[in-house]
Amino acid sequence: MHAEIRLATRNDASEIRDIYSPNILNAAISFETEVPSIEEMQGRIETILQKYPWIVCVVDGKIAGYVYASKHRDREAYQWSCECTVYMHNNFKGKGIGKELYRLLFEVLKLQGFRNVYAGITLPNDGSVSIHEKCGFKHFATYENIGYKFGNWHSVGWWKLQINDYNLKPPPPLNFSALNFKILHELFNRTARGIQSKLTG
Repeated sequence: MHAEIRLATRNDASEIRDIYSPNILNAAISFETEVPSIEEMQGRIETILQKYPWIVCVVDGKIAGYVYASKHRDREAYQWSCECTVYMHNNFKGKGIGKELYRLLFEVLKLQGFRNVYAGITLPNDGSVSIHEKCGFKHFATYENIGYKFGNWHSVGWWKLQINDYNLKPPPPLNFSALNFKILHELFNRTARGIQSKLTG
């Protein structure tokens, strides 16, 4: 098996949607109720990449999973915080790939200058809670019965990871495009090697 780590592109929208859509149609993991079109997914990828990383893991030419960061809140004082998302193809769950992708994502976000990363998890979801807590996230709140889907009310737990110090007078986080791409290339290659070793034993 050959693993590659790279940025998502518009051309990945169909495969990304295929990985994401079961979480809409068959579970309350996502609070979306309709599967987005390919064009909508393309737009989401392009919008995210203006400010944040959207990273895919490709194994033997197929997307095995992906991670990205997104805005936490709109007000300017929130700009040092963001949210994170990870989704894996069913064939690659339980192999430790999501954890490796998350570690890479958080390294990139740290370089950008973010302080906090937040994860919202529809409960119960032992697998998602486990991967986040293994990455250092701490639970701090639960929004009880905040979403209604499939005839039931669902609670969402919130977890937080601090990735930089809370120094005074912090500069605004860098846009993802402003990072040194040589450093990113090295991080991507290191993560790909780690994932490939997990897949090949």
